[in-house]
Parts: sequence; C-alpha cells; structure tokens
Amino acid sequence: MSSNWGTELWDQFDNLEKHTSWGIDFLERYTKFVKERADIELSYAKQIRSLSKKYHPKRSREDESRYTWCLAFAATLRQLNEVAVQREELADNLNTQIVCELTRYTQELKTERKTHFQDGRRAQQHIESSWKQLESSKRRFERDCKEAERAQHVSDRIDLDNKTDGEKRCSLKARQTAQQKQQAAEESRKDYVTSLNQFNQDQHQHYHTLVPVIYQRIQDMEERRIERICDAMRLSAEAERKVLPVVSRCLDAMMDAAESIQPRMDTRQVVEVYKSGFDPPGDVEFEDYSATMRRSISESSYLDNRTEGRRHSRKLWPFIRKNKLLTLLSSPRQPPPPPPTSPLPGGVNNSSQSPPLASREPITQRLNDLMTSGSRTRKQCLRSLKRGGSSPADCSHLPPEQRRKKLQTRINNINQEIQREREQRDALLKMREVYEQSPQMGDAGSLEPRLEEVKQSLQRLEDELRRHQAWLLEADSRLSDHSTRRQSGGCGLNSQATTPGSSSLKQLDNRSPASRESPDGSYTEDHSAELNFKSRSSEFDDEFDDEEPLPSIGTCKSLYPFQGQNEGTLSMVEGELLSVVEEDKGDGWTRVRRNLEEEGYVPTSYIKVFLDSSAKGYVQSSRLV
Repeated sequence: MSSNWGTELWDQFDNLEKHTSWGIDFLERYTKFVKERADIELSYAKQIRSLSKKYHPKRSREDESRYTWCLAFAATLRQLNEVAVQREELADNLNTQIVCELTRYTQELKTERKTHFQDGRRAQQHIESSWKQLESSKRRFERDCKEAERAQHVSDRIDLDNKTDGEKRCSLKARQTAQQKQQAAEESRKDYVTSLNQFNQDQHQHYHTLVPVIYQRIQDMEERRIERICDAMRLSAEAERKVLPVVSRCLDAMMDAAESIQPRMDTRQVVEVYKSGFDPPGDVEFEDYSATMRRSISESSYLDNRTEGRRHSRKLWPFIRKNKLLTLLSSPRQPPPPPPTSPLPGGVNNSSQSPPLASREPITQRLNDLMTSGSRTRKQCLRSLKRGGSSPADCSHLPPEQRRKKLQTRINNINQEIQREREQRDALLKMREVYEQSPQMGDAGSLEPRLEEVKQSLQRLEDELRRHQAWLLEADSRLSDHSTRRQSGGCGLNSQATTPGSSSLKQLDNRSPASRESPDGSYTEDHSAELNFKSRSSEFDDEFDDEEPLPSIGTCKSLYPFQGQNEGTLSMVEGELLSVVEEDKGDGWTRVRRNLEEEGYVPTSYIKVFLDSSAKGYVQSSRLV
C-alpha cells in the first residue's frame, strides 16, 4: 500500500491541516510531561537531601561514631544523599536534553508547517482562479452562441417575408447582425478553448506536481516530528538508565552497611565506654549498738545518740534539693559592683558583675554534668564539687578504666603532635642546609628562631608525653592490682564462711587500699585522712537537709538595673519589687526572691530594703548572738 500523501491524500488538505496541528499539540503536551517529571525528580531529590541532612549525626555526638549500628545508619544516609544527587542529575538531563530541545524544535516545526500550508493554499487559490476563468469564458461562449442563433433565425424569417424594398433593407440589416453575432460566438469559442486548455494544464500541474511536492514536505515534517518524539522517549529512558548503576551501587552500599552491624561488638563497646574499673562493693559492716544499752542514760549520751542517728538518716548527695545546692555553689564570692553614677542601664559596668570566665567555667561545667548525667556520674560531680577545684591534670578524678583510656587518648594526640613537629623540624633543617649550600636562595640564619621555637615545642611535648606515660603506668598498675585482688577475693569467698557481724570486728587499718577508694576514682591511702574526709563530708551533707525555704524578712525596691551574669546572682530591672530572704552580712550582697521560684543575690547598694518590724528584732538578736 502506497503511503505517499501527495498521491493518496490529494483531496484531504483540510484533514491534513487538522492532523498536523494535533501532532504539534501532542508534542507540546509531551514536552510539558517531561518538564513536570523533571520537576518531580528535582523536588524528590531535594526532599531526600533534606531528610538525609536532618537525620545525619551531629559532630558533637561521639557515641554515634563508636557503635556499628550508628555507623551503618550514617553510611545509609550518605548513600541516600548520593541517590539524591543522581536524581538531581536525572532532572537536569531531562531539562537540558529533552525539554529545551523539544521546546526549540516545536517552534521550528510550527514555522515550517505554516510555510507548507501557505504554499498549499496558494496553489489551491491558483487552481480555483483558473476554474473561475474557465467558467466565465464558458458562460460567455454559451451566451454568444445563443444570441447568434437567435439573430440567424430572425434573418431567415425576414428573408422569407422579403417583398418590398423596405423589407429587403431590413433583411440585409438582420443578416449583418447575425454575421456579427456569429463572429462574436466564434471569438467566445476561441476564448473558451483557450481557458479550457489553460485550466487543464493548471489542474494537471496542481494535482501531479504542486500538491504531491507540498504534501510530501508535510509528510516529511510529520515523520520528523514523530522521530523526535521517539528520540525524546529514548533519551528519557537512557537518562534514567544512566543513573541506575550508581543508584544500584548505593543500594548495595546500604546492604553492606546493614550487614556490617555487629551486635556483639556494640555490646563490648558499651563495656569499653562505661567500664569504671572499680571492685564490686563488699559486705556491709555490722554496727554494734548494744554498747549504748550498758551505758547510763544521760543527757549527753541521749544527745550523742540523737546526733548519731540523725547523721545516719541524712539524705545522699544525689537526692538533695536542687535550689539549695545551686544556692551554695552559686553564691557570689567577689565584691559587688559599685552603684552606677547614672540610673540609666548603660551606666552599669557589666564587666565588674561577673568573674573571669576561667573561674566560672568549672562550676558551670560540673553543674551541667550534674543535671544531664546519670546517678553514678551525678555522685562523682557532687563529690568533686565538695572538694572544690577543677579536674586534675592526671585524670585521677575519673574511674580507673576511664582514666586509663583518657590518658591513652592524650598520649596518642601528643605523639601525633610530636610527629608533626619533627616533620617541621626536618623540613627546616633541610631548608637551612639548602640555604647554606646556595646562599642566593635565602638566609640560613633567618631559620634559627623558628628552629629554636620548634625545639622548645618538641621539648615541651616530650616532657608532657613522659608525664602522661608515667600516669598511664600508674593507672595500669592499679588496674592490675584491682584485678589481682578481685580474683583472690573471689577464690576466698567460697572457702571462708562469714557471719553478719564478722566484718565489723575487723580493724580499719587492715582494710585494703581498694576498699578505701571512692566511686569517683579518687583514692585515700591514709586512714586518718579517710576519717577526716568522712567527717567533713557528713558535716557537709548535714547542711543540705530537706527543709522549707527561708521565710521573707522584708521587701526591697531596685534603684538601678542589674544584669546577674555571675552564677547565684539574680537579674532585676529598675523599680522592681522583690522579697528579702537574707540581709547583707557584710559582703555587699543581699539575698532576694522573686515569685517564690527565682532566688539569688543582688548588690546591696542597688536596692532599698524595707525590713518587717518582727524581722528587725530577729535580725538584731541573731547579730547579738
């Protein structure tokens, strides 16, 4: 079957025009489809990238770099981010290779189609004009022939009736008219024949030359449009197939990450992270209270027993009230700031209201650890706060196992710094040697200050390394001693039978050093020091008994604004009314309260105090005492 539009569809000009217009509309619709799909791919990639970034582990969380399940999840997020990158590349390829090209081609196709159909319309108009001319010459020839025939009939009738001279003259005139009509008819016939020949020639040229050429061009244009759609579909599939290997590798990496999770290793890592190295607690000692029954009951013995019982009923450190602990730790110890010369907020010198950052950092850090850590760590923070001071350089405040790990980490870092300094020293020595051999390249003496600085840094790092190695050796020896004692204690536990009161009969001097170590990692080698520490800690714990908040002894009004930047102080604005809890004791600070919740110290010179009448007598009597 022939597929030539010029021969098969020579009479379907209007249908071809509609078909090609619908084809261009389809091309535009397919271009819009690809563009919307590229937008969806780009939006999907952005959402995947945002999701990966949202759940990616933060750098501050060191725990997530220890466990295999955290590392596997981080690797999955990285591969997911790579998938998002491939989706973005797919969207970019769809836009650049398909959408932009199809948009440009659609405009060219519209212009070409318009040109072809304009040529077809001109050819159609030409053949229609030739047909109209033929029809006009035909009607004129027909009219002239009829007029000549009528004139001939009139002339013949007059000739039959020709009898007189007048009639003969009329007959001659009619004969001349008939001859003129016949000549006009002959001329019309010639024009008709000429028009007919011209129309036939134009018609043959139209349907056998012009129309096939124009329709063939339209057919070629339509085929190119279809081929372009085919190419676009193939490019779309190829663009997606191009990213599939990378996506497949990402999925394989996700599978490998999932397979790399090792539960046993993670549980061992928990032991490595949280192992303290302490020995389990021993048997509870028996406290013999029967001796007091043989003593005579007196006021002094009664008071002693009452005091002893009260000491044993005190609460432990981790469960004391938060506001009293903060009040103790955060009460200001430096002189208060002088009152401003102007009541304006700008007149307050903020630099005098808070101590240097170095003096506040230890307490702040320990309080943050206290509020965010577990009960065991909270005990360690509180014990270190009772002793006062920051963390020692030898990490003796840490549990034995944690201390060893901390020291080992420091030694590794120091070794890395020493290696960098040595490489820098070698480079400087080599440069100095080059300068000495070729003075024109530089002055060798200019490198001496830098060499001396590197040598001093190396000396300092080596000293620090030896010091940390000594601390590490000490920690390792203690850990080995602990393990030896633990093994020996475990073996003797089955062979010796103990009674509930047998442990209390042992003297404190016979206790091993391991039994005298505190849970926060500090050690007490001296028995008297341990007793002293216990007495001080018990006295310190007595101050944190659970009691009601201090009553208000009056009110005060702030004269100037104050920014409480120091821990334990309370910020206030000018003209604010506060409750006075504790009067100035000579250090320049007054303890106030706001709304029964916020409590702290403010400079006495910044407020005007109004004490109650009953409170004045109480304060005076307390001062006399």
